[in-house]
Amino acid sequence: MPRSRSVLPVLAVTVSALFAGGDAQAAADSPLPSAIFRATHNSYSGGDRGPIAEQLDRGVRFIEFDIHDNDYGTSRDYSVGHDSPGNQVDHAGNPASNRLREWLDVVDTWSEQHPAAAPIVVALDVKDDLTDNPSYAAGNLGALNQELTSVFGARLYQAQDYPASPPSVDALRGRVLPVISGNGTTRTEYKRDVGYNPAIAINGRGQVVEVHDSGGGALWYWSGTYGADGRVTWLRHGKYDTGVTPAVTLNDNGDLVEVHQSQNATTLWYRTGRLDAAGEITWSASRQYDNGVQPTVRFTDPAGTTLREIHRSQSSDQNWHWNGVLNAGAVTWSGNAKTSDARYDKTTSVSGTSRVRVWTGADGPTPAQTLRVDTDRRTGDRIRFPQTAFVEFQSGNSAELQQGALFYAATAGESAFITAARRAGRLVRGWGFNSAGQATDPLANYPATDHPYASWYETLLTRSGAVQ
Repeated sequence: MPRSRSVLPVLAVTVSALFAGGDAQAAADSPLPSAIFRATHNSYSGGDRGPIAEQLDRGVRFIEFDIHDNDYGTSRDYSVGHDSPGNQVDHAGNPASNRLREWLDVVDTWSEQHPAAAPIVVALDVKDDLTDNPSYAAGNLGALNQELTSVFGARLYQAQDYPASPPSVDALRGRVLPVISGNGTTRTEYKRDVGYNPAIAINGRGQVVEVHDSGGGALWYWSGTYGADGRVTWLRHGKYDTGVTPAVTLNDNGDLVEVHQSQNATTLWYRTGRLDAAGEITWSASRQYDNGVQPTVRFTDPAGTTLREIHRSQSSDQNWHWNGVLNAGAVTWSGNAKTSDARYDKTTSVSGTSRVRVWTGADGPTPAQTLRVDTDRRTGDRIRFPQTAFVEFQSGNSAELQQGALFYAATAGESAFITAARRAGRLVRGWGFNSAGQATDPLANYPATDHPYASWYETLLTRSGAVQ
């Protein structure tokens, strides 16, 4: 977007906008959404902004990184850049590489050295669709979460910890708040997932695996852990095969067996897998074991070595079953015969007193195929990654992205959107804020400029009580 270098008189700003924040001390004692902070747009681009550390030294508390996933599979990191990795990136005084982790490290080091500083927002403007990355290793949103938590550690203030009553600025000093901006599909999928024909399993160690089909022939899994509070924390998500109507069973050693029907035939297939403590699944190759539809499977012994599979005939309502033995990552099937037994309820799994159930249903404005999970102590949670980052709602976005959003954003010229959001108690960014004439009443919390040291900007932010 164009960058104006014009300097307009400060008198163009209304008196109420100039003093909207009160003095800095009063703002620091106020709830976070009442405060105003210096902010930069495309913070990595240098120029009038200077290096990232200099921006922080001079009071900027909103840093924006545009990121790409182009070579994540080989580099194991995202790349900083505007239209492409390295595009419009100024390395003078900044990291020599485009790797996101190195740029985040700059913010983390500065924050560690300035524990009394007002909270720093790090906005990640995601330029690519991260949801087409089929695994953690390929750079999906789980990998982004892990990068944020590993870089910032205890300084990270996670979205899932934001209380019903907004904390004060002073209560958040020394903390870093991550925000996901940019690609709309990525932001939406971070807040929820959708799927068809879900199935779930839990073992005695509290490990949980969910599988579902995409409705278009792809098979996906989620893995997580059942916590002491009855909540499932989801750790990994990935595509593992093609097919429909999957089912899964899981033993206490972390061994699993998954069965499904082909997406374009009535053949039945199985895969085995090994679930590790981090939630990663090592999958075997897919093998056909029969013909039929709607397969289900369960371990039948405490050790989790013997199985029973029940499916329906592809040509009638008759159910058939197989017995199986899991050994060395493969199943030996035997005893194929008709049965009057019902197929297993693949949507519910019980281990001891712990119970999990998977289902699909809208959650407010989300689609009817939103993946949901119940446990013996919680009802209706969405299946999604931990909400480590806040998700930005932008002018013109869907109701899904607006639901529960704290951070709002628009171009600096969209004054009606900015003022309405500010009055509703949201944290609002106006990007491309490059003249005093763009100031609103009340002023955006984060007027993100390309010229943070221009006299008009310094005067405006000082008189507005910007917090440092």
